[in-house]
Amino acid sequence: MKNIALLAGGYSGENVVSIRSATVVEQHLDPALFNVYKIIITPESWIHTTGDGKQISVDKNDFSLTIDGKHITFDAAFIIVHGTPGEDGKLQGYLDMLKIPYNTCDAITSALTFNKGFCNKVVKNLNVVNVSDSVHIFKDKPYHVSEISEKLGFPCFVKPNCGGSSIGMSKVKTFNELKPAIDRAFEEDSQVLIEKFVKGREFSCGLFRSKGKKIIFPITEIISKKEFFDYEAKYTTGLTDEVTPAQVDETYSKLMQDTASKLYDELNCAGIVRFDFILEDNTNALYFLEVNTVPGQSENSIVPQQARAMGWTIRELYTRVMEF
Repeated sequence: MKNIALLAGGYSGENVVSIRSATVVEQHLDPALFNVYKIIITPESWIHTTGDGKQISVDKNDFSLTIDGKHITFDAAFIIVHGTPGEDGKLQGYLDMLKIPYNTCDAITSALTFNKGFCNKVVKNLNVVNVSDSVHIFKDKPYHVSEISEKLGFPCFVKPNCGGSSIGMSKVKTFNELKPAIDRAFEEDSQVLIEKFVKGREFSCGLFRSKGKKIIFPITEIISKKEFFDYEAKYTTGLTDEVTPAQVDETYSKLMQDTASKLYDELNCAGIVRFDFILEDNTNALYFLEVNTVPGQSENSIVPQQARAMGWTIRELYTRVMEF
């Protein structure tokens, strides 16, 4: 039996989503194979709550727990912290120093992919997929709204550069809306990305590698009943249809799977990763939207949907993911 630290929570607005995901992961990690200790990470503490309600602090010197006099160390960690510090490489770097394996990309890949502006530049240079034009700005450096609008036009998307779940994101249609949208994004992050709008259908492809073999899931189409796939659309029942497998010509389905596979390798990904794309209307050109290295694992999240569509149980998925 392996001792697994299930790490959830985090320091961002996504901590609620993370804890929801962790509940599902905890239910589906095979109890015949793993002793699971859920640890909730906040800026103030890293806490495991025992079955009888005792709150035990993690000893960060060796990443261990002491419960009723017993010293518990971990064979591996299952990171389900969305946002910082679980998706930006900080937890991975800490675990690397302690030589504890984990289920995600390494520290460098996590840090790169979490920074949307930097990741877009790298992906664009790979010449694997189209990347929309964008402007990357910083809170402590000057920027000019007129230059941004001239380069990108309208509509455009304004989003916190390092963040997920579409928190702080806006679709901007006019010049007068641009500055307030940037200010709103800066409330969430010190960097902001403004991207040219690409009109088309949104798709998502999850995949992972286990024991050297890459498993690529069926494609999901994301159809938002709102103007775009914002936080409310993502987490409010009935506001989004997620169709798995996507009803799209097999040529494009295979293109997205192949592109996700190439990007997974080129970015040196590990664990379950989800790539999001836009298939542009009229041209059918494929555009890279973003990569999610700690995708949601709640019952209705996209990756669990894709695993079930392939005939896998969620328990089987997590068992394979934890086979280092």
